[in-house]
Amino acid sequence: MKLLCVKKDAIVISHMSALSSKKDIEQYAKASITTFAMDLMPRISRAQSMDVLSSQSNLSGYQAVIKGANNFNSAFPMMMTAAGTVAPAKVFIMGVGVAGLQAIATAKRMGAIVTAYDVRAATKEQVESLGGKFLVVDEEAMKEAETSGGYAKEMTEEYKKKEQDVIKNHIKDQDIVITTALIPGRPAPKLVSAEMVNSMKTGSVIVDLAVETGGNCELAKRNEVVNANGVKIVGYDNLPGELPKDASTLFAKNLLNFLSPHVNAETKSLELDWEDETVKNTLVTKDGSIVSEIVKGVS
Repeated sequence: MKLLCVKKDAIVISHMSALSSKKDIEQYAKASITTFAMDLMPRISRAQSMDVLSSQSNLSGYQAVIKGANNFNSAFPMMMTAAGTVAPAKVFIMGVGVAGLQAIATAKRMGAIVTAYDVRAATKEQVESLGGKFLVVDEEAMKEAETSGGYAKEMTEEYKKKEQDVIKNHIKDQDIVITTALIPGRPAPKLVSAEMVNSMKTGSVIVDLAVETGGNCELAKRNEVVNANGVKIVGYDNLPGELPKDASTLFAKNLLNFLSPHVNAETKSLELDWEDETVKNTLVTKDGSIVSEIVKGVS
């Protein structure tokens, strides 16, 4: 995001992809702009209504299923007719965050048989509550796979090998695969290899929601639909942007909820409480410096 026209000491509140845009952040500091990255909002109960990652990922998960259905040459639900039976689509969701959960719910509503996978053990119950079946790799290792902020950790090489073996065996029978796995500030983990893609049936579809940070699928290309031996790999990087009304409405509400507690009721002026957790965690640059410790630590 370029802020070349913003005047000195202005306040900018936005989704900044702060952990992957260090050079841009350095320019904001140099220009003496006070910036808040809404993507660094802490995952606490009070901040749920301000969480832009959740509001936008929710739309991504929904739209990913729609994209998958549009590129799949068959119906989602089982259809029993006098002329024969149409088998239900098999949909596999990889990564059970907000986007993954919405993808599960949407695919189930459309009549698909849904399985899902995540390294975090806590997501098993969430998947099953939506009617999906959870794919287990290593139950013990999964108990240690979540950060205090609720995000997935980088797993060991031993776990990754076991993960690849289980997924390889499962993915060959799937019609639609939706990948959503992200690690904040790191390239997206490679979950679907070229070998796995080649094992899938002709006409199958992969929708890679992590393509902006390198993709979960080895063959995905940003903003392209790749045809790999009859398997379509959809790699659009801004699915919420394809639902502009909803994306804008939700984002605007996130901003309103963030700012409202800091507006003086009498003067209507903005009086930020710099010690408030939502302010302190999202503040990136101030007084000509990068003040966010988490952003400072990004190489």
